[in-house]
Amino acid sequence: MDHSEASASGHEATGSKATTLGVDRAREKAKAVSSQIYELINIRTGKVTEPGPSISTCDQDPKNFYKTVHPWSVYDVSEDELKAGFQRLKEGLPGKGWKIVQYGPNKSRDRTLELTADSRSEPFSVNVELWVSSPTAGAEKDPKILVNVVSGCWRAPKGTDLSTQY
Repeated sequence: MDHSEASASGHEATGSKATTLGVDRAREKAKAVSSQIYELINIRTGKVTEPGPSISTCDQDPKNFYKTVHPWSVYDVSEDELKAGFQRLKEGLPGKGWKIVQYGPNKSRDRTLELTADSRSEPFSVNVELWVSSPTAGAEKDPKILVNVVSGCWRAPKGTDLSTQY
Protein backbone atom coordinates (compact mmCIF):
# COMPACT_ATOMS: atom_id res chain seq x y z
CA MET A 1 0.00 0.00 0.00
CA ASP A 2 1.26 3.46 -0.81
CA HIS A 3 0.78 5.24 2.50
CA SER A 4 1.14 8.64 0.87
CA GLU A 5 -2.41 7.99 -0.31
CA ALA A 6 -3.77 7.53 3.23
CA SER A 7 -7.39 8.51 3.60
CA ALA A 8 -6.81 11.92 5.21
CA SER A 9 -10.22 11.69 6.85
CA GLY A 10 -11.93 11.69 3.51
CA HIS A 11 -10.93 15.34 3.25
CA GLU A 12 -9.86 14.94 -0.37
CA ALA A 13 -11.77 18.15 -1.00
CA THR A 14 -11.81 19.95 -4.30
CA GLY A 15 -13.45 23.03 -5.65
CA SER A 16 -14.75 25.62 -3.23
CA LYS A 17 -14.83 23.17 -0.30
CA ALA A 18 -11.03 22.96 0.02
CA THR A 19 -9.44 25.27 2.56
CA THR A 20 -7.00 27.77 1.05
CA LEU A 21 -3.75 27.49 2.96
CA GLY A 22 -0.21 28.65 2.30
CA VAL A 23 2.41 25.94 1.95
CA ASP A 24 4.43 27.07 5.00
CA ARG A 25 1.28 27.08 7.18
CA ALA A 26 0.35 23.60 5.90
CA ARG A 27 3.83 22.36 6.85
CA GLU A 28 3.39 23.86 10.33
CA LYS A 29 0.08 22.01 10.71
CA ALA A 30 1.71 18.72 9.61
CA LYS A 31 4.56 19.27 12.11
CA ALA A 32 2.02 19.90 14.89
CA VAL A 33 0.19 16.66 14.05
CA SER A 34 3.50 14.75 13.98
CA SER A 35 4.44 16.26 17.35
CA GLN A 36 1.15 15.06 18.83
CA ILE A 37 1.80 11.54 17.51
CA TYR A 38 5.35 11.63 18.89
CA GLU A 39 4.05 12.71 22.32
CA LEU A 40 1.61 9.79 22.37
CA ILE A 41 4.32 7.27 21.40
CA ASN A 42 6.37 8.75 24.27
CA ILE A 43 9.78 7.18 23.59
CA ARG A 44 12.31 9.79 24.70
CA THR A 45 15.44 7.64 24.46
CA GLY A 46 15.07 6.75 20.79
CA LYS A 47 16.28 8.59 17.74
CA VAL A 48 13.86 10.26 15.33
CA THR A 49 14.45 10.82 11.63
CA GLU A 50 14.94 14.47 10.74
CA PRO A 51 13.31 15.53 7.45
CA GLY A 52 10.27 17.73 7.87
CA PRO A 53 7.00 17.67 5.95
CA SER A 54 7.05 17.93 2.18
CA ILE A 55 4.22 18.63 -0.21
CA SER A 56 2.88 16.77 -3.20
CA THR A 57 0.24 17.90 -5.64
CA CYS A 58 -3.23 16.41 -5.64
CA ASP A 59 -4.22 14.48 -8.73
CA GLN A 60 -7.51 16.23 -9.41
CA ASP A 61 -5.88 19.68 -9.90
CA PRO A 62 -2.08 19.62 -9.51
CA LYS A 63 -1.70 23.32 -10.33
CA ASN A 64 -3.92 24.47 -7.47
CA PHE A 65 -4.21 21.67 -4.89
CA TYR A 66 -1.57 20.01 -2.73
CA LYS A 67 -1.22 17.90 0.39
CA THR A 68 1.44 17.63 3.06
CA VAL A 69 3.26 14.35 3.59
CA HIS A 70 5.44 13.79 6.66
CA PRO A 71 7.10 10.36 6.97
CA TRP A 72 9.34 9.82 9.99
CA SER A 73 10.33 7.07 12.37
CA VAL A 74 11.46 6.35 15.93
CA TYR A 75 14.36 3.91 16.18
CA ASP A 76 17.48 2.89 18.13
CA VAL A 77 15.58 1.54 21.16
CA SER A 78 14.62 -1.98 22.19
CA GLU A 79 11.81 -3.82 20.45
CA ASP A 80 9.94 -3.92 23.79
CA GLU A 81 10.09 -0.11 24.01
CA LEU A 82 8.82 0.16 20.42
CA LYS A 83 5.94 -2.22 21.16
CA ALA A 84 5.02 -0.23 24.28
CA GLY A 85 5.15 3.05 22.35
CA PHE A 86 2.94 1.64 19.61
CA GLN A 87 0.45 0.47 22.25
CA ARG A 88 0.47 3.91 23.96
CA LEU A 89 -0.27 5.50 20.59
CA LYS A 90 -3.16 3.12 19.90
CA GLU A 91 -4.65 3.76 23.35
CA GLY A 92 -4.05 7.53 23.29
CA LEU A 93 -5.29 8.51 19.83
CA PRO A 94 -9.07 8.40 20.54
CA GLY A 95 -8.69 10.74 23.52
CA LYS A 96 -6.87 13.24 21.30
CA GLY A 97 -9.63 13.39 18.71
CA TRP A 98 -8.54 10.58 16.37
CA LYS A 99 -10.67 7.73 15.04
CA ILE A 100 -8.79 4.49 14.45
CA VAL A 101 -10.04 3.25 11.09
CA GLN A 102 -7.74 0.25 10.68
CA TYR A 103 -5.66 -1.81 13.10
CA GLY A 104 -3.98 -5.19 12.76
CA PRO A 105 -1.44 -7.07 10.67
CA ASN A 106 -1.11 -5.60 7.18
CA LYS A 107 -1.11 -7.55 3.94
CA SER A 108 2.67 -7.48 3.52
CA ARG A 109 4.62 -10.72 3.51
CA ASP A 110 5.83 -9.88 7.04
CA ARG A 111 2.28 -9.15 8.32
CA THR A 112 3.54 -5.97 10.00
CA LEU A 113 1.29 -4.56 12.74
CA GLU A 114 -0.25 -1.39 11.35
CA LEU A 115 -2.62 1.33 12.51
CA THR A 116 -4.40 4.01 10.47
CA ALA A 117 -6.30 6.84 12.15
CA ASP A 118 -8.17 9.91 10.93
CA SER A 119 -8.30 13.20 12.84
CA ARG A 120 -11.83 14.23 13.75
CA SER A 121 -10.93 17.94 13.72
CA GLU A 122 -8.27 18.45 11.03
CA PRO A 123 -7.93 17.01 7.52
CA PHE A 124 -5.14 14.61 8.51
CA SER A 125 -4.60 10.88 8.63
CA VAL A 126 -1.75 8.94 10.15
CA ASN A 127 -0.50 5.51 9.23
CA VAL A 128 1.87 3.81 11.69
CA GLU A 129 3.74 0.52 11.32
CA LEU A 130 5.55 -1.39 14.04
CA TRP A 131 8.67 -2.99 12.54
CA VAL A 132 9.86 -5.59 15.05
CA SER A 133 10.86 -9.24 14.95
CA SER A 134 8.00 -11.71 14.65
CA PRO A 135 7.34 -15.31 13.58
CA THR A 136 6.28 -14.06 10.13
CA ALA A 137 8.95 -11.35 9.71
CA GLY A 138 11.82 -13.18 11.38
CA ALA A 139 14.52 -11.12 13.06
CA GLU A 140 14.04 -7.44 12.22
CA LYS A 141 17.43 -5.88 11.45
CA ASP A 142 16.20 -2.30 11.81
CA PRO A 143 13.40 -2.20 14.42
CA LYS A 144 11.39 1.02 14.42
CA ILE A 145 8.01 2.66 14.50
CA LEU A 146 7.37 4.09 11.04
CA VAL A 147 4.95 7.04 10.96
CA ASN A 148 3.41 8.71 7.91
CA VAL A 149 1.25 11.82 8.44
CA VAL A 150 -0.74 12.90 5.37
CA SER A 151 -3.13 15.81 4.97
CA GLY A 152 -6.13 16.11 2.76
CA CYS A 153 -5.84 18.47 -0.20
CA TRP A 154 -5.38 22.18 0.44
CA ARG A 155 -6.01 24.90 -2.13
CA ALA A 156 -2.83 26.89 -2.75
CA PRO A 157 -3.23 30.67 -2.44
CA LYS A 158 -3.48 32.53 -5.75
CA GLY A 159 -0.05 33.09 -7.24
CA THR A 160 1.56 30.03 -5.60
CA ASP A 161 3.65 28.00 -8.04
CA LEU A 162 3.41 24.48 -6.62
CA SER A 163 6.06 23.25 -9.07
CA THR A 164 8.66 25.28 -7.12
CA GLN A 165 7.67 23.77 -3.76
CA TYR A 166 8.89 20.54 -2.25
